[in-house]
Amino acid sequence: MESKKCLECNDKVIGRIDKKFCSDYCRNSYNNKINKESKNLIRNTNNRLRKNYKTLTELNISGKTKVSRRMLFDKGFDFKFITSLYITKTNNTYFYVYDQGYLELENERYLLVKQD
Repeated sequence: MESKKCLECNDKVIGRIDKKFCSDYCRNSYNNKINKESKNLIRNTNNRLRKNYKTLTELNISGKTKVSRRMLFDKGFDFKFITSLYITKTNNTYFYVYDQGYLELENERYLLVKQD
């Protein structure tokens, strides 16, 4: 009978017949290599969302605040990263990053809101 080899390091695998790795280290290392690109995308997206959330939270202390587009940009806010939309009956679109939201007003102004 031929012994199985670890998918990561090619050492002999001892144990159950369906075992693929010689150790937890090799299993983790192998899976980290396989999932590297998707993990980078997710990590980068979460970092942008976290930064946007922090910006909205810092600027919207009272729960309802008006700010300029420039103020958001200066704090590093990225309008491409949101978690949800809310469209009112009057067709106003609120963009949310978790429970912090904003509504675009006239003259490059924004109404920041906190969802209850």
